[in-house]
Amino acid sequence: MTAADQNSEDPSRPGARSNCVRIGGASGFWGDAALAVPQLLRGGELDYLVFDYLAEITMSITARARVADPSKGYATDFVTAALAPNIDGIVAGGVKVISNAGGVNPEACAEAIRDLLRERGHDLTVAVVLGDDLADRVDEFTDAREMFSGESFPPAEKVASINAYLGAFPIAAALSAGADIVVTGRCVDSAVTLAACIHAFDWSPRDYDLLAQGSLAGHLLECGTQATGGNFTDWDTVEDLVNAGYPIAEVCADGGFTISKAEPTGGLVSVGTVGEQLLYEIGDPSCYYLPDVICDFTQVTLTQVADNRIAVAGASGRGAPNDYKVSVTWADGYRAGQIWTLYGRDAKRKAEALGQSVFERTRSALERHKLGPLTEQSLELLGTEGHFGKQARAANTRELDIKLAVKHPSARGVGVFLKEMVGLALTAPPGLTTFAGARPKPTPVVRLFSFQLDRREVPVRVIVGDEEIPYEDADSDQVGEHKTRGIGRDELSAFPVPDDDAVFVDLIELAYGRSGDKGDKANIGLMARHPEFLPVIAAFFTPERVTEYFSHFLQADQEHPVERFHLPGIHALNFLLHKVLGGGGVASLRADPQGKGYAQLLLAEQVPVPRELAERHGLPVSS
Repeated sequence: MTAADQNSEDPSRPGARSNCVRIGGASGFWGDAALAVPQLLRGGELDYLVFDYLAEITMSITARARVADPSKGYATDFVTAALAPNIDGIVAGGVKVISNAGGVNPEACAEAIRDLLRERGHDLTVAVVLGDDLADRVDEFTDAREMFSGESFPPAEKVASINAYLGAFPIAAALSAGADIVVTGRCVDSAVTLAACIHAFDWSPRDYDLLAQGSLAGHLLECGTQATGGNFTDWDTVEDLVNAGYPIAEVCADGGFTISKAEPTGGLVSVGTVGEQLLYEIGDPSCYYLPDVICDFTQVTLTQVADNRIAVAGASGRGAPNDYKVSVTWADGYRAGQIWTLYGRDAKRKAEALGQSVFERTRSALERHKLGPLTEQSLELLGTEGHFGKQARAANTRELDIKLAVKHPSARGVGVFLKEMVGLALTAPPGLTTFAGARPKPTPVVRLFSFQLDRREVPVRVIVGDEEIPYEDADSDQVGEHKTRGIGRDELSAFPVPDDDAVFVDLIELAYGRSGDKGDKANIGLMARHPEFLPVIAAFFTPERVTEYFSHFLQADQEHPVERFHLPGIHALNFLLHKVLGGGGVASLRADPQGKGYAQLLLAEQVPVPRELAERHGLPVSS
């Protein structure tokens, strides 16, 4: 009996509704903990398990793995750590599995799964979705322009991977053709969840509001325990966080759904935890682009309907794009770095002197070897509040970590830096130490280049078992991009500035916060703890103020470096910071190359609040 059958027979079960499916989010990235699957199987009453493994850097890693070994190029952990120990329970529960673990070699991943099934004596049908990998067509795209920066296409010989972000309908087609396990290459993270809904409820390409709700369910599942207490502003209020339960979406045919977690487990599912995940890594919330639908999340509402259960409603669809987003990863030289510890009197001054000495010696050595200069260098003193920029409060410190990192066109050039850095250890100011172990080595700098491609130029193939089934993407008259953008920005000017009788309150007392990255962009979402707090937050944190706040990270000479958007449904603001991560990911030399801590920087700031409002809500006032 499936969970959907149980729902219809036992409507008294908390959150249960007829004609619903239960989907467990079992992986948030390649390397996630292996405890998710047994936990969800034990307490989830599931119809589907979905796994998200891929990111831009993952695609380049899998591409290099396939070059070295044609049988590799996929997330091997999916087979060895997720399926192998749990396949008997998956079969016994009648749970279908959907994963993008295929990387750049979905067929090899599927064959490894079939080997496992044969070994265990299980007769399941494995399907693969192909078509996203466009690496053999690199010469067709050399005239493409980067969709955000307008930059030219990278040198073809340096390209590691080219993948279109596919949607959910091919996966749903595989399920409808009898697949028990579906493996894809690059699809959008939320597609693995949306596909289960499309299959279960026969949603069509024009059911935009339903597709938006299903996509939101996927967005909330795709990062695992980040929706159930992980990375949560109020982390210290979460019980047994170390054993946090993985999230479950119970989605119904009308698009309504709840978020809960496997029980009995630790963690927390609340308006705060789910709201933060909703805000994670989004740009304009009124136009969140996915292959199947352009979502509007501005009117989404979150309601606590029971302990550890949140009802989610209000996402709507604004049509669907005619293009796929295509991401290219390419090698742009090499990089390396190391973190040392320095302590004692004048630690900061000594660290700055050491850093400059390392760079001077490196420059001289590169000149001697005729290797050309460094393309970038970074010196960060961790422990001096350098991430806070002008808002730093620490003056001097007696202990800090000094992070040195560089880029160079060649691995040999980076090797020169590493040798000179180590060679200065005995010539350094006193108090220098480091954790003993292997020394760092040059690694490739992987950059991201994204462009748009007409979806008709990306033929998608669906293979179920040994047979390729007919599949046609939605015709151009079935999808049509809705161009309206920035809907959430117009109302913000109405927010008043607090009166003169104001007191100062730490922002963390007023809001939850979550931040993340998309390439070289970062977003910071702030969700008010009470609707009355939002006007105060908005009046203080204008785009101009946030621009000034992050001026030490933002690339100079941008006309609009920070955009601000409004999500009235959850009383939230979303800030989108452009060109702020030093290239982002492994293209960046920053200590936080993905902006994961940026929300924490804002939450530490003090905000002027009308005295009457602060007293009415019992807010702690800063002295």
